[in-house]
Amino acid sequence: MNIAIAGCGYVGLVTGVCLAEAGHDVACIDIDRRKVMQLKQGTPPMYEPGLKELLKRNLEQGRIHFHIGAEVYPRADVLMIAVGTPQQADGQADLQYVFQAAKEMGLKAKSGAILVVKSTVPVGTGDQIDQLIHQELGRKDPLAIASNPEFLREGSAISDTLRADRLVIGAETKAVLDKLEDMYADFHLPLVKTDRKSAEMIKYASNAFLATKISFMNEIASICEKTGADVEWVAQGMGLDQRIGSSFLRAGIGYGGSCFPKDTNALVQIAGHVSHDFELLKAVIKVNNEQRAGFIRNIQERLGAALEGKRIALLGLSFKPNTDDMREAPSIPIAHELHQLGAKLVAYDPVAARRAARELPDQVLFAQTIEEAIKDADAVCLLTEWADIQSFPLASYKKWMKRPLIFDGRNCHTLEEAEQAGIEYHSIGRRSISPIYM
Repeated sequence: MNIAIAGCGYVGLVTGVCLAEAGHDVACIDIDRRKVMQLKQGTPPMYEPGLKELLKRNLEQGRIHFHIGAEVYPRADVLMIAVGTPQQADGQADLQYVFQAAKEMGLKAKSGAILVVKSTVPVGTGDQIDQLIHQELGRKDPLAIASNPEFLREGSAISDTLRADRLVIGAETKAVLDKLEDMYADFHLPLVKTDRKSAEMIKYASNAFLATKISFMNEIASICEKTGADVEWVAQGMGLDQRIGSSFLRAGIGYGGSCFPKDTNALVQIAGHVSHDFELLKAVIKVNNEQRAGFIRNIQERLGAALEGKRIALLGLSFKPNTDDMREAPSIPIAHELHQLGAKLVAYDPVAARRAARELPDQVLFAQTIEEAIKDADAVCLLTEWADIQSFPLASYKKWMKRPLIFDGRNCHTLEEAEQAGIEYHSIGRRSISPIYM
């Protein structure tokens, strides 16, 4: 098939290269001229394992192309909208880029084509696009509108596309559902074919439920700290129950990224528009926001309310490992608060340092290595569980720091490892480790 994708961001690019890998002819369109030129040369604008190699291979084989204008729309059998839907001040999704792309597609798409909304959009957006194209723009021949939400995890997006748990397609006719099923046939994925509104809701409901699991576990972690229980054992015992499952039961400093914060807030707004007070999800958001504040309080309890002059190293800055995405990363509010309290901050991230520099206070110093970051530090905060941070020997903190004091926001190490290393170690939902010299 000939496929045109509006948006060369994370979702659009990953989807495009994977569809090209399946043998389709894919054209990706973006208004950012610099990004398009960069992609034509085989360089993705973001870090994602495996993406660069897949992009180069399909460029060389002529299955993927990049454009600035919409001249490719009339040739496409399937047109996909994969533009951003940023959060507005009131929590609602900003759909201006979605509607702009839909207008261009509605005016130029050939008869019999299908317009697929890949972007995360509120329930009923597909209906609005349908009305926009056929009533406001006055298109004479019908253009089918479908929903095909993405479920990509940054850091494993290629695998999540080619070997997804399920593929969700929402449309109003069997013919459209069947054609989109054919488009994905080489992926051999479990398929959920439903109506458009249900497909739109599946995306929000899925992310909201996963966010709920994270906040629930962080609440359990707080209780564990006060009762002497160990949240790691609790999570293991819970996860073996097939009704619960082991994923998203890790306690930490809260969720971040481009999806969970935005989508949970948007779903609260969607519920509000139909006069439903989504109290549970509001609590999930509140717990997540408070998790970072609790982490700061633990540091203050150990080093004092005022951190003036204290040298603190931040290890890991991206919201999760294997990505350079800094959107809603917990490191950002933590760094700003520590800076306000007077701390001198040194940060290290193996991939995201350049992007992080735009988000963190100007006074933050960036180190090239873990050793450089922790040298003469009064405390270290582990904020992202990158492999090189997890594998860094705990005994080395004794060598480089003034005194080994670790605040682990991701439970990267076992308590036994901390005890054997002879360091002071504070984690989430577990007892603190204090060496004898304390």
